[in-house]
Amino acid sequence: MGTLSGLIDRILSVSEDTAVSASQTGTESAAGQGAVDVAANLATMAKAHPEDYDWKRSVVDLLRLVGMDSSYGARKELALELGYSQATIDSKGSAEMNIWLHRQVMRKLAETGATVPANLLDEGS
Repeated sequence: MGTLSGLIDRILSVSEDTAVSASQTGTESAAGQGAVDVAANLATMAKAHPEDYDWKRSVVDLLRLVGMDSSYGARKELALELGYSQATIDSKGSAEMNIWLHRQVMRKLAETGATVPANLLDEGS
């Protein structure tokens, strides 16, 4: 499994957990209504986490929130997986890569059919 698919699975699985819980109690969940709400899932994860992560703007915080490696090497691997070139990494540095990477992750989540707020899709554009 690639880094991107692992990240997407962790973010979207919050709804699956909610759906299982809802089916046991007989209540309707967001997952049962169709598209997964990415912002709601991440907000739920953030509430359960003791640290205050800025996942809406920081790919490092997003990775930390879902329990993934947020090191430069891990982010570089994810960026390369998403089509960011080594030459661009070398010429522009990690700050620009991180902005691009956050935007791309949000776009990939939207491509799964999940609901992603427009401001997260356009961040850094």
